[in-house]
Amino acid sequence: MTPNLTYVLVVGVLFAAGVTLLLERSLTRVLMGVILLGNGANLLLLTGGRAGGPPIVGTTPEEEMSDPLPQAMVLTAIVITLGMTAFLLALSYRSWHLNGHDEVQDDVEDRRIMDLAERDEGPGTADEQTAGEPGEDDDPVPAPSGADAGRAG
Repeated sequence: MTPNLTYVLVVGVLFAAGVTLLLERSLTRVLMGVILLGNGANLLLLTGGRAGGPPIVGTTPEEEMSDPLPQAMVLTAIVITLGMTAFLLALSYRSWHLNGHDEVQDDVEDRRIMDLAERDEGPGTADEQTAGEPGEDDDPVPAPSGADAGRAG
């Protein structure tokens, strides 16, 4: 069975809108994106199945039966989407209750790493450039002196 062009276009629009909403900072929009992606996945799974009669032995000849596997996968996808929706609703409600909004804030560690990357001081960049070459920043380990010499062993 070849899928209908209308279904393919609808799946594409649902996926595009879902991904666009997932990239937003508001948890409500992320929730809508997950719902749209779930519906797009369900429609995509259904278009992959063979159309025909009900897949019940004895009521429909075997060559005219529809494929029951996509139907079972869609039921599983519906349950997964429902669980994700419930989780995101609870997360959004908790964020609204605590902060008065449902915007996702920047992580402090992510901001620090971005600042280091902008200054080219990120992990791995200096090590790869000066591998094996002693530089100005490479200070040798100082030898213990005086009172530290007795404790160093």
